[in-house]
Amino acid sequence: MTRTRVRFGCEQCGAEASKWVGRCAECGEWGSVVQVNGDLLDAATASVLLPDAVARPVPLANVDVMQAASASTGIAEFDRVLGGGFVPGSVTLLGGEPGVGKSTLLLQTLLAMTARGDTALLVAAEESPQQVRLRAERLGPLNDRLLIVSETSVPYILAHAAEIRPDLLVVDSIQTVHDPDAPGVPGSVTQVRDSAQALTRFAKEHGVAVVLVGHVTKEGSIAGPRVLEHLVDTVLQFEGERHFALRMLRALKHRFGRTDELGLFEMCTDGLQEVKDASAMLLTDRQAGASGSAVVPVIEGSRPLLIEVQALVASTNAPMPRRQAQSFDGGRLAMLAAVLQRRCGLSLAQMDVYTSVVGGVKVSETGADLAVVLAVASSALERAMPPGTVVLGEVGLGGELRSVPQAARRLQEAARIGFVQAIVPESTPAVPGIELIRVRDVSEAIRVALQQPAKSAETPF
Repeated sequence: MTRTRVRFGCEQCGAEASKWVGRCAECGEWGSVVQVNGDLLDAATASVLLPDAVARPVPLANVDVMQAASASTGIAEFDRVLGGGFVPGSVTLLGGEPGVGKSTLLLQTLLAMTARGDTALLVAAEESPQQVRLRAERLGPLNDRLLIVSETSVPYILAHAAEIRPDLLVVDSIQTVHDPDAPGVPGSVTQVRDSAQALTRFAKEHGVAVVLVGHVTKEGSIAGPRVLEHLVDTVLQFEGERHFALRMLRALKHRFGRTDELGLFEMCTDGLQEVKDASAMLLTDRQAGASGSAVVPVIEGSRPLLIEVQALVASTNAPMPRRQAQSFDGGRLAMLAAVLQRRCGLSLAQMDVYTSVVGGVKVSETGADLAVVLAVASSALERAMPPGTVVLGEVGLGGELRSVPQAARRLQEAARIGFVQAIVPESTPAVPGIELIRVRDVSEAIRVALQQPAKSAETPF
């Protein structure tokens, strides 16, 4: 006999609840918990249905891992993030700000994959085929293996994909397609969830790699229900400042590989170009001998990257001086300014402090603290950093300097570019090819960096 129970679930995040509540305890969304009727099968009924089940339990040791072998995208930086390429039957969600280049990146990928013989289907739910054709002509030669259809109905999309059986199916975007059998308008929580479930089911059943393009909210997260990110295998974030050419691709979730890799691209007139040496590109136009500037090696993903931190200190008559940071945490800037004033005696009470990370790279790690502190002090004292010098270290509230992870890799990258000395915490180990100036606290770092004679060195920066 079949027993029925009443279940409740959140439409936003998919969490289950034992009873109806007005607010989901997991995601905090109001009015998202709805009733779901489900059947519990007893042992007798289960034994009858099991022989007809599609999937049967098998020993884990007998699972063929070659079925999950990835296929290259044809773009090395894309492959770096994906761990080799797209896995057949996988579902990837690509999000990013409007105009950052999501569609361009995927169109270049489709052109590269079809050029080597793969078949791809692009579902243009936001653009007409003519618009896509005009953009594709600027990116590379076209071929007959790249198919396009302008469609928003999920059943029709699945019918086209089932007929063509492409190696890669791209849906641009998941917020603009709809399932006629599901309630709500395109882009609603129910529509996005049901459409993604249908496309995911198709990918798993037919072994087709599927890429879904997702819109983002004003907070930067992918729009739609949180369960959307749980449904897919990989969540990619494509980011970059609109007024800068640098674009960064990172994996927020990846079931087939690591999530600490970073892909770097440069937006050019003929599409996205892979960045082979990001450090050199970011420091190309750096003005040597200018005050308010410091270079710091940071870790983005698994690669070291040299960036320039700039600061400007200006007097103000406002009762509340401004502490404004671009591509850096504003709260941490205020804390570092307080450390400078309290521990180093640098008067900033009547000064506005502005900091910026050149190139649009967003820095969230504490390893750039010393660079921010020295850039602010350099601007306030109008003294430039010695040429050929990088700085590295975390600043504590007591003004002390603490070591940062992977210091050797960071400093090796600085030596490769041409820097000859580094101001670092005392505990930093020696690195061949670069002279280390070890300091205990912020006061000593300022004294060493801004008051000693400039070290003569033939460096490009």
